[in-house]
Amino acid sequence: MKRGFYLVMAAQALSSLADNALFIAALALIQELSGPDWMAPMLKWWFALAYVLLAAFVGAFADSVPKGRVMLMTNALKTLGCIIMLAYTCFGMSSVQQTWLICGAYALVGIGAAAYSPAKYGIVTEMLPPSLLVKGNSWIEGLTVTSIIIGTVLGGALISPHVSSLLLTQTPLGSFLSTPAEAAIFCIVFIYVGAAICNLLIPHTGYYYPKQPRQISVLLRTFFGYVGILWRDKLGRISLAITTLFWGAGATLQLIVIEWGHAHLGLRLDQASVLMGISAFGTVVGAILAGRLPLQKSLVVLPLGAVMGLLVLCMPMVSATYTVYTLLFLIGAAAGYFVVPMNALLQHRGHVLLSAGHSIAVQNFNEQINILFMVALYTLLLKMELHINTIITIFGLAVFGLMTLIIVTCKLMLHRDPSLEAQIGQTGHGQALK
Repeated sequence: MKRGFYLVMAAQALSSLADNALFIAALALIQELSGPDWMAPMLKWWFALAYVLLAAFVGAFADSVPKGRVMLMTNALKTLGCIIMLAYTCFGMSSVQQTWLICGAYALVGIGAAAYSPAKYGIVTEMLPPSLLVKGNSWIEGLTVTSIIIGTVLGGALISPHVSSLLLTQTPLGSFLSTPAEAAIFCIVFIYVGAAICNLLIPHTGYYYPKQPRQISVLLRTFFGYVGILWRDKLGRISLAITTLFWGAGATLQLIVIEWGHAHLGLRLDQASVLMGISAFGTVVGAILAGRLPLQKSLVVLPLGAVMGLLVLCMPMVSATYTVYTLLFLIGAAAGYFVVPMNALLQHRGHVLLSAGHSIAVQNFNEQINILFMVALYTLLLKMELHINTIITIFGLAVFGLMTLIIVTCKLMLHRDPSLEAQIGQTGHGQALK
């Protein structure tokens, strides 16, 4: 592993940590303004919308500027989103308007994340050969999920009565901040600054791509052409379908766990955030174990996606602390072991067929569309006032059914064309662009 790769990991860990802590802090800020329950999934929805709307442009941007510099600029944009959240009382708005301003500021953070992602994953394919992609992805995913754990728990800790009281009464923050959520967001700004410092130290990889078009119509036409290339490629189609389903399910599961912790277990937001941390810890363990799997064997993990759906179905049946923690850990572990090889396979096919930045942008576009759909459906079910255990049952059955369909499709595809497995791990770059 090159030294620059470790700087990428450090920057990603800090930026992801801040993103997840900010989500909890933004939720708390909406609660302080007495926003409705369905505003929580709206935060996720607006965040994901930025990925979809910018998908045609961020790949070209990531391939036209050194990726370390892209990561620096996007962290600056995330910091601006935090500052807008802190200034929510300065615009003479009603409390309802302020909650929408917070959603808008979090959407700005989403814009930064949308541009950050192709640079983050794209630079991995530039720094590492195909033989190290699963291992590299294992490190990236492991650190990302570790940062999700720490960030989620940190966000919960910062808004907890004890810590927020100390911040507001025993530090100078109390002189210009008035609520636990405001103090938490102020602290999170400095984590983004730390990520930016790491971005500054990332070396140029020496990769250069063809000059990227700037006309919007050309970018859109080119981008959707790339979407078609990956969906038409058989291995790309399977890995893209799986990661699309996984990330949509994962984003929705985060929201489900928070509501489940409140409605089923009677926990506060800062306490429910610990449940998300337990699941994320399981994902870290699964991701680390998946790092031992060679890229050529990536398809063997497919059944774990169906297992994850079955484990989710068990959530309404548990309430004791140790069983809740065990179940969430197992869900996370299955997810981590399952998604790391699939991400690596998709990145490999994208790199071989397209380019680092464009392939990740295509991946993000599909994944975030599914997040928009699944989070919107979850929001609708909440507005229909269905009990959270009913929602969990619907969710678990949907994941199990869709994964079973994908597994059957994959087996049929490999049976008809056994040569496909030989394409996993092949070298090359931008073959579909020549």
